[in-house]
Amino acid sequence: MSKSQKFQLYDHPAQMEPLLPSEHRMGPLLERSHDLIRKADRLSGWCPSGALPGLRSALRAMNSYYSNKMEGQHTLPLEIEQALRNDYAQDADKARRQRMALAHMATESQLEARWPAWSSAQVWSVQTVCDIHQDLFARVPEADRQLESPDGPQTLQPGVLREREVSVGRHAAPAAAALPAFLARWSSVYSGLRRGELQLVAMAAAHQRLAWIHPFADGNGRVARLHSHLVLGHMGLTNGLWSPLRGFARTHEAYYANLAAADEPRAGDLDGRGNLTESGLVGWIDDVLGVCMDQVDFMAGMLSLDGMKNRMAACLAYEENVVKQGVRAEALRALHYLFASQAELERADFKAMLGLGDRLATAQVSALLKRGLLESDSPHGKLRLGVPQHALRFYFPSLWPEAEAQG
Repeated sequence: MSKSQKFQLYDHPAQMEPLLPSEHRMGPLLERSHDLIRKADRLSGWCPSGALPGLRSALRAMNSYYSNKMEGQHTLPLEIEQALRNDYAQDADKARRQRMALAHMATESQLEARWPAWSSAQVWSVQTVCDIHQDLFARVPEADRQLESPDGPQTLQPGVLREREVSVGRHAAPAAAALPAFLARWSSVYSGLRRGELQLVAMAAAHQRLAWIHPFADGNGRVARLHSHLVLGHMGLTNGLWSPLRGFARTHEAYYANLAAADEPRAGDLDGRGNLTESGLVGWIDDVLGVCMDQVDFMAGMLSLDGMKNRMAACLAYEENVVKQGVRAEALRALHYLFASQAELERADFKAMLGLGDRLATAQVSALLKRGLLESDSPHGKLRLGVPQHALRFYFPSLWPEAEAQG
């Protein structure tokens, strides 16, 4: 950081204003939020919490992939799948990225397990922000947390606020000594909003302002995105079926451009009354709501019953005629039932739906389990629908194109 930047450090929370757009700029954002809530409620109502765990697992892997990619730490979908089997690359850098991907998945899963019991105050607390960072980076070894700095290599401390001054692009982040005050203001403003539509606007605004505060020496983008995922889930809007992370990564240039545009100083009397640009913040919020709407619309289309039946049939035809590992087209009725009912079936009931003799039905269940198209918690346990990476291009085309390319 240059000497001139040292004298420009933000040191008072008032310099972070506006934290929300003014009332006369809020109308269109609230209308868009209302539409998003209505669509997301419809989607989560069709697929309640706990249903389709195979899909939710695949989406966590996808989210970790896109989060790594946005940080310039690209991990191939196949490499994530291998790491889940404890098969790490020989290349040290690839293995490090694999561990980071699994850490992201584990932290996301931890948040999803805990948020039903959390209050709004907990979701928006400074401690929760620090806990996300702690949970994420404590999952990787110290060797994976080495950072370069002007004073030589440093080790990132999980959950610990930075103690040094930093700049990101043109933005000189707030002074390290003032971080507690900035974070306390961030928490107090956004935790006090109760109305659903306004909470959505707050989620988007808070994401930008948390990145602007830059509370940690590293990992700020990951934490901000996971916190947005947490807010949306706590509002009951995602149910593990969608996340803005995919949309952020697929429009990453716009994501970073809009994020930076909201960092700019106020551009005159028509640009709000705070220290920072209101127009930039409004543009950022509008973009985030648009990304969320796109993800909800996409998943709603993918989860339509008729469409899924046709895509399952195509998957089974490929398995039977190309892969040739025992999967048969007769499995369609039973698999589609599991998808449509979002339930588990006793093995005997699933086998009865296949219309095959007992020996062939038993072999079919084994083949489906081996290919990941079925899942079970034990050798004789109930069966549920699986969504392995190799089936994504059939079940959910264009959801994760990079995984489809290797299928």
